[in-house]
Amino acid sequence: MCTGHTFRSQPVRVKSPDLRPTPGANIRCMAIFRRRLELTTSEHNEIVDITREVQRIVGDSNMREGICTVFTPHATAAIAINENDDPNIGLDLLSALRKLIVEHDGWLHDRVDDNAAAHVKSALVGPSETIPIDEGRLALGKWQNVFFCEFDGPRRQRAIVVTIVG
Repeated sequence: MCTGHTFRSQPVRVKSPDLRPTPGANIRCMAIFRRRLELTTSEHNEIVDITREVQRIVGDSNMREGICTVFTPHATAAIAINENDDPNIGLDLLSALRKLIVEHDGWLHDRVDDNAAAHVKSALVGPSETIPIDEGRLALGKWQNVFFCEFDGPRRQRAIVVTIVG
């Protein structure tokens, strides 16, 4: 079991020379910290800023350096990083997606549960983002925040999984 201690590597026999550890190299175990967020959405298409909640989880992890992955396990939602200063950016994103992916535009999946456009939007934006952690903080740019993108709301319960490796 990895306990966060620093270990010195010992030479080992491996089949591929690319896999040999450098003699004398320090090897550290990576800690993994995972939390689940849940939220309720109120609109069919909606952008929700989740940066504070994600940063709180990073703080709870006590990890100073590493990476943070924010993932939503839904086929009709997504995670995005975008500008944080002007709330119109989220509206512009939704407007652009609405123009690119027209609702009920003869999508074959609409015959199943009438939400094909939400699936296409989700696939284009993507279910996750990975952000470096630097000195215990998300290493986002000055104008960047993390957003949950709802494309098939409103929904009573949407999940976000935040995984930190450091």
